[in-house]
Amino acid sequence: MTRQDVGIEKAASAEPVEGEAVSHLSPACAAAPAPQDPSRMEQQADASVERAAEAAKAAGSQGARRLETPKEQEPAPDPHHSFGGLSGKLLLLTVAFVMLAEVFIYVPSVANFRNNWLMDRLTTAGVAAAVLSETNTLAPRLQDELLRATGAVAIALDFGSRRSLIARSDTPVEVEMVADIGTITPVTAIVQSFATLFYQGEGYIRVVGKGQMGLVRRVDIVLPIRVLQGDMLSFSWRILGLSLVISVITAGLVYISLRALFLRPLQQLTRAMDRFAEAPEDPSTLLAASSRRDEIGDAQARLAVMQEALARALQQKRRLAELGLAVSKINHDLRNLLASAQLFAERLEHVEDPTVRRLVPKVLATLDRAVGYTQAVMAYGKAQEEPPRRRLLSLRRVVDDVADVLGLAEHPVITFECNVDRDVEVDADAEQLFRVLVNLCRNAAQALEGDSEPALVRRICVSGRREGQGVVITVADTGPGIPPALRASLFRPFHSGAKSGGVGLGLVIAAEVVRAHGGDIRLEPETRGTIFTLHLPDRPASASA
Repeated sequence: MTRQDVGIEKAASAEPVEGEAVSHLSPACAAAPAPQDPSRMEQQADASVERAAEAAKAAGSQGARRLETPKEQEPAPDPHHSFGGLSGKLLLLTVAFVMLAEVFIYVPSVANFRNNWLMDRLTTAGVAAAVLSETNTLAPRLQDELLRATGAVAIALDFGSRRSLIARSDTPVEVEMVADIGTITPVTAIVQSFATLFYQGEGYIRVVGKGQMGLVRRVDIVLPIRVLQGDMLSFSWRILGLSLVISVITAGLVYISLRALFLRPLQQLTRAMDRFAEAPEDPSTLLAASSRRDEIGDAQARLAVMQEALARALQQKRRLAELGLAVSKINHDLRNLLASAQLFAERLEHVEDPTVRRLVPKVLATLDRAVGYTQAVMAYGKAQEEPPRRRLLSLRRVVDDVADVLGLAEHPVITFECNVDRDVEVDADAEQLFRVLVNLCRNAAQALEGDSEPALVRRICVSGRREGQGVVITVADTGPGIPPALRASLFRPFHSGAKSGGVGLGLVIAAEVVRAHGGDIRLEPETRGTIFTLHLPDRPASASA
């Protein structure tokens, strides 16, 4: 195969609209020479488009992941208003730690209270008994008064050489505890205190201590344990109430201080991050500089720097995605034009004129260079179409030009049918409408050429009619149709599906051009083959004047 043949084969396989199979229903048409095998041309001419498409998709997917907001995620509980948040935990921990400290204070306090309580009863009983016992005998009435004043059931004095039972009630006594005030240790006092608090029964405690006056060396009294236990429980409840008051006051002060110093700045950081996540390229969502000079201020400053860097990175990603889309669209349409030019050059190869035979290789080489130039497009621009320069056009002439450029009128296996009356006029940009119909018809042709079954009906039909203040155009084919899974993303960039090697821009370009004219394009549901319907409204009278 000659170099010219290779160039012609490359040119003959202009990419269809992003692999969407296009199909429509209609009668039969004429034929033309078929383009040659497109595989080699796809390998070279699609290289730049695919690289740009991959770059744009990568930039877009990364930007989408970074721009993902809480609205797209599973909502999480708001820690600012939940008692299980940091504020509630801080308050509970403060109260718990203060109460724990009060426990360590309470244990020796209740033991000391018990010792003092016993010592007070012992002293009172010893002094009263020593005064009243000067006569060595007490009347029963005085004994009862002494026992009632001390709360004891028996009082005895030890004078060293003798022991004297000063007073005693008639109640049977069963001593279950003994407390020697002179020999008790702190640990023993704590153990005996808790034994008294948890005592269950009606027993008595014997208390022995040193005498406080006169010849009395020791005082020995017997007391009901229930009386001591009741006073100790009252003391415990007073300690508990005081501890709670202290805990609440302390916890409140600590909570207010820590909330002002730490929690509120952290909540401000969280809200700032939420606002930034919703609109990372909005300058108003950037965190303001903080005047704090502590760790919180350092965190705020670092977050502000990170937000600025991320905003710049996202802006750069967006610009790169726009650049990739722009380059891909330019290459897409430029390849269509180059393919058409190479088809014409292929026809010139059969001309016997020696001058033509001499110039055709140069033309093909020039076209090859043009394809290479499309791979090195460096100009930056937004991927948006120019505003349409609308004029009154003959729709039949535009459709005929599309059929001629794509070789559909003389196609060997595809029947092309133009059901457009010659008097149908459309208010549109000639070049942009041409691009839309080329994309749709090329997609239809490549969908029909993809199946080699000779019995299949291969037909493309373009229809047009005026409806009210606009024109309705349909492009139908008898191809395999578009899979349901691809319909939702049909008009989104870089979502090619049916044809391998497409970059997914043909229908995007078509939809963008139609919208620029104030119209709409849609894929008709539940049809045999594929039918695209375009509606192009006329300009208002004021706009066209």
